[in-house]
Amino acid sequence: MKKIKTNSVISFLTLFCFAFLINSGFAFSQELPKAELPVLTTSAGQSPDVTTLNIVCEEAGIMYDYSDVPDVDMISSGVGLGGKESGETGFHVEINTDLEQFPEGTPYKAIMFAIGASLKGMGASGLTVDDEVNRLKNIIDYCKENNIFIIGIHVGGVSKRGAPGSDNEKMITAVAPYTDLLIVAKDSNKDGRFTEISNSKGIPLREIDYALNLVPLLTEIFN
Repeated sequence: MKKIKTNSVISFLTLFCFAFLINSGFAFSQELPKAELPVLTTSAGQSPDVTTLNIVCEEAGIMYDYSDVPDVDMISSGVGLGGKESGETGFHVEINTDLEQFPEGTPYKAIMFAIGASLKGMGASGLTVDDEVNRLKNIIDYCKENNIFIIGIHVGGVSKRGAPGSDNEKMITAVAPYTDLLIVAKDSNKDGRFTEISNSKGIPLREIDYALNLVPLLTEIFN
């Protein structure tokens, strides 16, 4: 019988442990990155979850601008979104940024996407699923070109998940792999999809129990 070299055993165990750490959520140990103001909040899929995100920002004392369906031109206009105003239906704008600290036109340093599809919400904005995916792609491309920090947030739980190829999964595919940070509810990640994206793309991931747990997390990220 051949003897197994000690070094070979150690190498095997090292590789085994490394693989175990990756598969069990090694990304959770990554350092929480920092983001800078001013920040824009928006929806990826037009679900009501973006309202939750905005409430959390207010609780955390984070001043933000918001639009449900901003385009690249609006974002490139910086704080104030180029003076756009809410329409009667399907288009909403809120300017909550501290304009003394960040005057109108100041470039955004960060954008937060609340991920979750709503056919009703997209319909109210005159968007198809493909329209929304294309809009998101254009925004993400602009953010990457201009060093805008991207945070993807999924707090809708299983109600905003679905089978592969569903509307909700398309929104995750459109945004999550291109973020600089992912924050998801544990109930949103039961199948480990966000963990898989995090590990394969090297994106820091944080799981939370409830949406309100976003408050201290966002406070830490923006301070």
